[in-house]
Amino acid sequence: MAISDLDLVEAWKDVLTLSRLSAGEQVTLLVSDDSNPQLVSTARIAVGQLGGILTILSLPPLNGDVALSRDKSGYVGHTALKGNKPALEAMKNSDFVIDTMMLLFSPEQEEILKTGARMLLACEPPEVMLRMKPTPDDARRATNAANRLGQAKTMTVTSKAGTDFRCDLGQYPVLKQQGFVDKPGGWDHWPSCFVATWPNEGSCEGTIVIDTGDILLPFKRYAREPIRMTIEGGWIRKIEGGFEAEYLKSYMESFDDPDAYAMAHVGWGLHKKAHWTTLGLYDREAGLSMDARSFWGNFLWSSGPNTEAGGTRDTPCHMDIPLRGCSLSLDGEPMTIDGKVIPEDQK
Repeated sequence: MAISDLDLVEAWKDVLTLSRLSAGEQVTLLVSDDSNPQLVSTARIAVGQLGGILTILSLPPLNGDVALSRDKSGYVGHTALKGNKPALEAMKNSDFVIDTMMLLFSPEQEEILKTGARMLLACEPPEVMLRMKPTPDDARRATNAANRLGQAKTMTVTSKAGTDFRCDLGQYPVLKQQGFVDKPGGWDHWPSCFVATWPNEGSCEGTIVIDTGDILLPFKRYAREPIRMTIEGGWIRKIEGGFEAEYLKSYMESFDDPDAYAMAHVGWGLHKKAHWTTLGLYDREAGLSMDARSFWGNFLWSSGPNTEAGGTRDTPCHMDIPLRGCSLSLDGEPMTIDGKVIPEDQK
């Protein structure tokens, strides 16, 4: 259902205030041909009302000739900022960047963040943005979960569907997404609320079973049959099952990149207003499906790049696969049991 410009302007003002945007700060609004026009126009008004000094930077779309889908996460890390020195310098001289294009996993994003600029990704449909507007309580849950994850040495995940997975932790930083960004050099994503980290290199072992009803991203589809993934030494070694397993294998093979099969971030969802069911109610091209990544108690695991964490795997193939009904523990302490968040400080 559509929402009014007024409601979205007010939502932007709330999120930008949580992000500590102050009058006189330099704000760059990054847009492209496929940016949602209502998001762009209302962000522009909100920045102006809060006293930000706004620059709108419009760059052409990229990767359409190599990506297999129109999803912004279907081919990552390669952006129109590459080789565009004036655009990159403009963003590096900003205090705050609103990204409606998606620079995630790109070296240019890392360059911008190193200057101290705060960056907020915003690509979802406006009604999703409004429903999942971040709150201080979201930040509380995510911060508490991130603190636990940052201290942990091992993660184990099991499920009634057959998942039995283990990895070591500590080599890479924790990724906390709370929906707003309030620290210099920080990055976040509205809407979002989850925590994750990248396993120690070579430590992932076991089996991950994608069960019927689990979600495959960027395919934006519910699995209709189980897919069994065998993980050895930090890499996906086998993908077994029926048609959907074959489909997944063929998709990953199309990138012709061994790094596509590496395990990437692992974590769990903490957003109480995100819903597993929402994926089936939207056009696949409408957004990134952050409901799927963030719904409360999921086990979100991914494959492919780790440049966001300071690693060297720069593959454009990135799968995000949130599973339901899993039990996830850190050093033996349960964070979720059968898809329900357990620690009181994360509720």
